Amino acid sequence: MKKEKVLVTIQLSGGNDYLNCIVPWENPLYRDFRKHIKITDEEIIPLDNKLGLNPGMNAIKDFYNEGNLAIIHGVGYPEPNRSHFRSMDIWHTAEPTKVGSKGWLGQAIKEIDPNAENVVTAVNFSEALPRALVNQGVPVASVGDIDNYGLFTSIEDESKKNEALNTFRRFYTPSMGNDYVMDYLGKTGLDAVKGAEIISKAPDLYNSNVEYPNTSIGKQLKGIAQVHFANFGTRIFYANHGGFDTHTNEMVLQQTLWQQLSDALSAFFEDLKEHDTGEEIIVFMFSEFGRRVIDNGTGTDHGSGGVSFLLGNSVKGGQYNDYPSLDPDKHVEGDLKFNFDFRGLYSDILEDWLSVEAKDIVGGNFEKLSPFLK
Repeated sequence: MKKEKVLVTIQLSGGNDYLNCIVPWENPLYRDFRKHIKITDEEIIPLDNKLGLNPGMNAIKDFYNEGNLAIIHGVGYPEPNRSHFRSMDIWHTAEPTKVGSKGWLGQAIKEIDPNAENVVTAVNFSEALPRALVNQGVPVASVGDIDNYGLFTSIEDESKKNEALNTFRRFYTPSMGNDYVMDYLGKTGLDAVKGAEIISKAPDLYNSNVEYPNTSIGKQLKGIAQVHFANFGTRIFYANHGGFDTHTNEMVLQQTLWQQLSDALSAFFEDLKEHDTGEEIIVFMFSEFGRRVIDNGTGTDHGSGGVSFLLGNSVKGGQYNDYPSLDPDKHVEGDLKFNFDFRGLYSDILEDWLSVEAKDIVGGNFEKLSPFLK
C-alpha cells in the first residue's frame, strides 16, 4: 500500500546567517565584508569550487553527496522586513503585504482533512504553536516532551488521573453548540483530550536501535519519528531549532547550532532507514531572514536574502537558483538581494508533495523549482 506523503518543517529561529552557512569562499568580497567572522579555507566544507558549508554541517554534506539535499539560494520576499516577529509572521502566513490570519500549513491541513476527522493530522513539537499551523477548525496537537505528554501527567494515581480526565471531558462537552466561542473552546478541549490519548501511546509502540543526540532538536526529531512509526496518520510535523540571532559570538553559536541539527538529522534519517520509511518523508528547513553582509565585529545584524533546504530520499538534490551577488551595487540596503520568492517554494511543497492547491494559500502563482523526484 502506498504511504501518504509527510512533511517535517524545521524552523531555524533567529535569522540564520546565509554567508557563513553557505560560504562563497572563492569570492574575495566575502573576506572583505567579513573581516572579523570569516570562515577560513581550512574550516570550510567544500561543496564545489565556489561554495562551501559551515564546519558544523558535516552530516549535511553527506546528504548532499548522496543527492538527497536541495539548497535553495536567495530565498525571500519583496520589501524585506528585518523584524523577527513580522518577518516570521510573513513566512508563517505567506502574506508579505498584510497581517495574515491563517497559517499556510493550517490551510493545507484544512484541505487534507476538511472535517478534522484526525486530531493528529498535524503535530507540533516546538515550544509554542507556530502561526504557520493556525487555521479555524484545524486541530493541532502540541507536544513538549513526548515521554511525558498527555493531560494531567503529574497525577500518578491512575484512578485519580482517569477521574480528572472524565471531569475535563464533561466540562467541555456541554459547551458544544451553545455559541461560536463556546463551541470553539469545547471542540478545542475535546481535541486536546483525543490528541493526548493518541500521541501518549507512541513511545510504547516505538522500537529502534538508533541513538539520538540529547539535544532539543534531537528530542524533537525522535518524537517525530515515534509518532510517524505509530501510523497515526500524521501528515505534517513542526519542529523548532533556535538561537540563530547571532549579534555576538556568531562563529561559535552558528557552528554549534548546525552541528546539533546535523547530528539530529543524521539520526532521524538513520531511524527512517531502519524502519524502511524514508521515501514518504521530506524535511523543509527555513529561517525568517539572513543577516547583514558586513559583520559588526563579533557577529551580524538582521538582514534579508536567505537560504532554505529540502532534505529526503525523494528530493532531487543539488543547488537551486543563483547565489545572490556580493557586489555592493547589487545589495539592498546592505543586505543580499533575494532572487526567489519563498511562496514559489511553498507552492512546490503544497502542490507537488502534499497534493494541495497552492494558489489561494500563497496568494497567486509563483515560479516553482520542481525539487522532487517523480
